[in-house]
Amino acid sequence: MKYFNCDYNEGAYPPILKRMIETNLCQSIGYSEDEYCEEARNIIRSLCGAPDGAVHFLVGGTQANLTVISAALRSHQGVISASTGHINVHETGAIEATGHKVLSINTEDGLLTAEMVEKVCHDHFADEAFEHMVQPGMVYISSPSELGTIYTRKGLSDLRKVCDKYGLLLYLDGARLGYGMADRANDIDLPFLYNVCDVFYIGGTKQGALMGEAVVIRNEALKKDFRYMIKQRGGMFAKGRLLGIQFLELFRDGAYFKLAEHADRLADSIRKAFEDKGYRFLVESGTNQIFVIVPNNAVEKLNKKYVSSNNGPYDENHTVLRFCTSWATNPADVEELIEDIKAL
Repeated sequence: MKYFNCDYNEGAYPPILKRMIETNLCQSIGYSEDEYCEEARNIIRSLCGAPDGAVHFLVGGTQANLTVISAALRSHQGVISASTGHINVHETGAIEATGHKVLSINTEDGLLTAEMVEKVCHDHFADEAFEHMVQPGMVYISSPSELGTIYTRKGLSDLRKVCDKYGLLLYLDGARLGYGMADRANDIDLPFLYNVCDVFYIGGTKQGALMGEAVVIRNEALKKDFRYMIKQRGGMFAKGRLLGIQFLELFRDGAYFKLAEHADRLADSIRKAFEDKGYRFLVESGTNQIFVIVPNNAVEKLNKKYVSSNNGPYDENHTVLRFCTSWATNPADVEELIEDIKAL
């Protein structure tokens, strides 16, 4: 079987493993206060144009999300998210377990707009019983979204304005950030992201690292005592240098962006093959995730050879499948898949 169901089936970008072996017996202090982590922090600050930015390394995305959100919100506040958002669907109630409600909004493409957030906040404060309801305190977004769609500069700038209007923090989950930035339609870079968000993270786990995410904080109030929150939430990794080394290698010679480009261009080829076959897509996307509407009889044929994610029925005769490429996807496997799509 050939796997196209996610972007973390493989282990790690080989130079990461090589560097880990080379430094294996080197002694260093723990808890991400070592020289490798500090060098990685400085590289990330430089890439973001953020000399004063706080950079923290955590092991995984759910851990990053619950740590950031619980650190940012007061006990009576909740976080606004698209209904498809990772914190709302695929984190087993981790945010709610911290005592904060996810305030979900239905969207067609997985993206929040300023108008959607404006309505939630307006309706909350317009209700005479607003003090009896969970107060919106943060907007959570991801780019790419869970449907593979990306935000634009204008979309994020508009969200920033409505966040400022209502005193909300803006947080971007960047688990697949590189894949979003490699989308041909992308107009966002890291310095813009740093300036428009209060906090975001650069994903490693799904983009070539064994594990690890780099949380970047601009908001001064959130910077304070954040390491306390990491420890309290079980995220203070003793051998923290293992995270720093991974980001050092991912950003060496632009590897992070090259690996993302590799995945997106292979996804483009798969997308075109389905399009040439006359198949439709659930959403338009140029990232490494493809949500294609497939006739049920074709699903059976594809499943004999390829593992994809079944996103459920589109109608009685069609199913939505997600094909996902990664930093390590073999071009030969993609060519084979394309030939089999042609033969459907």
